[in-house]
Amino acid sequence: MQSITIAGRIGRDAELRNTQNGDQVCGFTVAVDTRQGRDKVTNWWRVSLWGKRGEALAQYLTKGASVTVQGEFSLGEYDGKPQLNIRANEIALQGGRSEGGQRDQRSAGDQVRDHFPQAEDLDDSIPF
Repeated sequence: MQSITIAGRIGRDAELRNTQNGDQVCGFTVAVDTRQGRDKVTNWWRVSLWGKRGEALAQYLTKGASVTVQGEFSLGEYDGKPQLNIRANEIALQGGRSEGGQRDQRSAGDQVRDHFPQAEDLDDSIPF
């Protein structure tokens, strides 16, 4: 297994879809900017979050939000171009704005606890 952690901004709102065998997956993209000399390069990552956790978090994973994702890395190909994929194990929002447009002054950890269900509230039927 190859594990990776990235931090960037969500490129499009998360989408929930069902697989043929009834599993649910939440998919979204994350843009990560890097510098190569004077040039800025953006790498796009396709992220998948499976099960009840993906269903619960999809509504909070919206375009433009800053996010950190940790999970299993894989490299694929689509239309002859490399595709960077992560099967997410952990996701954390990195701040944001309140409903009135004001910058939210609480820590990212407080925001995540307020918005995301806690781990003990989610049952992914994983034995560990």
